[in-house]
Amino acid sequence: MTELSPAAKAVLDAYIRGLATKRRNAIAAALRAAADQGEIFFDAYDSPVQAVTIDDILAIADELEAQ
Repeated sequence: MTELSPAAKAVLDAYIRGLATKRRNAIAAALRAAADQGEIFFDAYDSPVQAVTIDDILAIADELEAQ
């Protein structure tokens, strides 16, 4: 088994921690962890914006499924 990327590991770890409470908490935790993997850039007003693309999320899903 190959080692997971930091992004996939963060999502999996958040899901597992959430399972200690309720399944819906696990799903919410995994979604929050996926959102946290985005890149930060600055908009036209110099405000920081974090973006996660669909490709980013699908790449994490592919990696987790391959394990």
